[in-house]
Order: sequence, then C-alpha cells, then structure tokens
Amino acid sequence: MSAYILPILFILIFCYGHIKKVNCYETFIRGAKKSIPLIIDIFPYIATIMIGVALLRASGITSILANYFAPTFNFLGIPSELVELVFLRPFTGSGSYALLNDVLIQYGADSYISRCACVILGCSETIFYVTTIYMSKTKVKKLLYAIPVALFCSLLGSILACLLCKIM
Repeated sequence: MSAYILPILFILIFCYGHIKKVNCYETFIRGAKKSIPLIIDIFPYIATIMIGVALLRASGITSILANYFAPTFNFLGIPSELVELVFLRPFTGSGSYALLNDVLIQYGADSYISRCACVILGCSETIFYVTTIYMSKTKVKKLLYAIPVALFCSLLGSILACLLCKIM
C-alpha cells in the first residue's frame, strides 16, 4: 500500500494543477531552477557543521566528554555506552547513525543498550544542523532561548527513552 502513496500523490497534484489551469511542468522547472542558488547559498553552512563535527570526533573531545559525564548520565538513567551518542546527536545525523551501528554490532540488536540507542535517535533531532540551515535562510538570528530549550528537550527525551526501554 505504501508503495502507491507517492505516485497517487503526484497524480492528484497534476490533476489539481490541470483543473486550476496551471502548467505543472513549467512550474516544476521554475522551482528546480530556484533550488540551485539555494543549494549554493546553504552549502557553506552545511560544510561548516560537517567539518566541525568531524574535528570534534577526530580530536577525541567527544570521547573525553563522554567519559567525564558518564556518571551523571548513569544517574539520569542513560547507559554510559550511549553518552557519546547523546552528545553527538544534536550536531550530526550521519555521525549518530554511525555510532548506532557500532552499538548494534557490539551489543546486538535486542540488547537494552541497543534499544535505548535506537529510541534516542528516533526521539531527538540534529539541533545545530537544523538551526544552521533554517537560520541561514531566515531573518531570525537571535537564538538565546531556542537552542538551550531544544538541547534540554533532547536530553529529556533521551532520559525518557531509556526509562521506557527499561520498563518495556
């Protein structure tokens, strides 16, 4: 059933455009042409966040922070093996999935730690990546409360994820 959703959606959009007498092909081409400058405009922001994350991981800072904060995270209910994942998730999605892969290989897919890691990734967002992209294209530049609140909610989601995995 899900394999038919996108084709049906495209057909409905084209039918609606035909009814409204909109040239869907030309409209699509105009939108595609506008996407190239957008990609060029956003690329430096994406490259910066990706390089920053790679430098953090390569320098070992995330491992050092994970070891330092492991007792605190253990107290909050997050296994110490997942502290680096909780730290990295707000910065990068692909790096988080690489850490998830390592956890799944090391502990197995059905272990408590692996289930926690999966739920943490599912309930959190790449906060800095998203704010970098969105704020590069909007006039909103004051993030005094947005980022700390998002980081707190991400931590709270990680704590609740591990609690739910322990209960279930």
